[in-house]
Amino acid sequence: MYKTVMKIDGMVCGMCESHINSAIRRAFAVKKVASSRRKGETVLVTAERPDEAELRRVIGETGYTLVSLETTEE
Repeated sequence: MYKTVMKIDGMVCGMCESHINSAIRRAFAVKKVASSRRKGETVLVTAERPDEAELRRVIGETGYTLVSLETTEE
């Protein structure tokens, strides 16, 4: 399992969190995804290491900015 923590700029409400979560679920096979506007981050858990370029593309298409990401093996 892989845990990816992404810092995302632009989330200001619950709908922002939902929008990002939905976009990630559509593009990746995730075990879990959770966004927090207060922390400015999204955490996802996947069976395979997610492609960083694809994550940047998916987040960019939502209108938010992926500032940084870190993936660790759990």
